[in-house]
Amino acid sequence: MYHVGLDVGDKCSSIEILDEHGKHFKHLEIKGRCGVLLDRIEKAVPKPFAICFEASSGYGYLHDGLSKIAQRVQMAHPGHLRLIFKSKRKHNRVDAEKLAKLQYLDEVPQAYAPREEIRNWRATIEHRHKLLGRRTASKNQLRALLKEQGVEAPEGLWNKKGMNWLKHLELNESQALRRDILLTDIQTLNEQIKRVEKHLKKVADSHPQVALLMTIPGVGIRTAEVFCAYVDNINRFGRIKQVGTYFGLVPRQDASGNVNRLGHITKDGPSTVRKMLTEAAWQGIRRSPGIRRFFEQIRHNDPQRKKIALVAAAHYLTRVMTAMLRSGECWREPAPPAPPLRKTPDA
Repeated sequence: MYHVGLDVGDKCSSIEILDEHGKHFKHLEIKGRCGVLLDRIEKAVPKPFAICFEASSGYGYLHDGLSKIAQRVQMAHPGHLRLIFKSKRKHNRVDAEKLAKLQYLDEVPQAYAPREEIRNWRATIEHRHKLLGRRTASKNQLRALLKEQGVEAPEGLWNKKGMNWLKHLELNESQALRRDILLTDIQTLNEQIKRVEKHLKKVADSHPQVALLMTIPGVGIRTAEVFCAYVDNINRFGRIKQVGTYFGLVPRQDASGNVNRLGHITKDGPSTVRKMLTEAAWQGIRRSPGIRRFFEQIRHNDPQRKKIALVAAAHYLTRVMTAMLRSGECWREPAPPAPPLRKTPDA
């Protein structure tokens, strides 16, 4: 079997081919992407072959296309490719060669490649968050406009009554122009967000795991769907704690000898999931006595540990949601700890 390393570029891609003994066999430079790249690989690379490439934007189409022509496809995790990122020689051909050698040695730090349905689900979730960010930016600009004029915004500024008040607020020509454009942006984004959420509701209804996770206090449909979309197949995690590591909710660790330093969380994986889990943890602390007890146990009545306890609660939710997906059981409120037994005096 031939072992192929592929370094994909915007305009040109490098391919390094090793023979069955790991020796250099052939090098190719291919101009173009997508269909052109796949067509050249199918015609120019000898068969059978296994191929490795680095996960990047558009990896799904490339993975699906290569799976049809290669005997084995491996997608390398970019954050774990130390051979490439720490090298003093950063070149497409060098990177392709190293990918081929990692593939030959079976040492590729593989990234998970979900099927097309899950990729589309994730992309739609991320698109909704981008729309929310744009709407928030427009709202902040409107509030800044009010502050420029010393106008105090009423409560409920973004409901129907508040928007009507904004629309009829007396401003000069320049300020009115900015206000009208921002209001139009907000109304348009509201409609787009409703359209996206309607589609996400349809997708979530086809995944019973979403309804299962929504039985947890504080976990709504948005948190449940983003967790299910990014976890996808729960059986790909060997242990429950690995899911928290996957989402970057574990602390950085620097251990040497007798010293073990723990820092901030790693923040690996999708930031959208961490954000939603943190928001769900806040709601769970308010609504669930069990989650509240866990939060207080970590905080130790210290205001400085509030953020630490919140992240710990989000990690706790991750473990609970993982266990629920494995077992298929609904949320059960944890029982409070039994009070300590009192010692009776000897008779």
